[in-house]
Amino acid sequence: MTNNDILKKLRVALKLRDDEIVKILELVDFRISKSELGAFFRKEDHPKYMECGDQILRNFLNGLVIHLRGPMPKKGRKK
Repeated sequence: MTNNDILKKLRVALKLRDDEIVKILELVDFRISKSELGAFFRKEDHPKYMECGDQILRNFLNGLVIHLRGPMPKKGRKK
């Protein structure tokens, strides 16, 4: 299973639109356009198909955690 397959399956399972995925990636300061994102969801034989790299999938998963759980609370100082 490729990174593209994982990204597609998560998109369907969580009912995410492209603009929501872009916002999730922005939560971890990763910028991507909707057209770049669309290239990941194309068939492998399509001329505009692009392989989803590990960095993009990793950032999406990290952003998804923040999107679903919220940001991590700041740790307080011990006295």
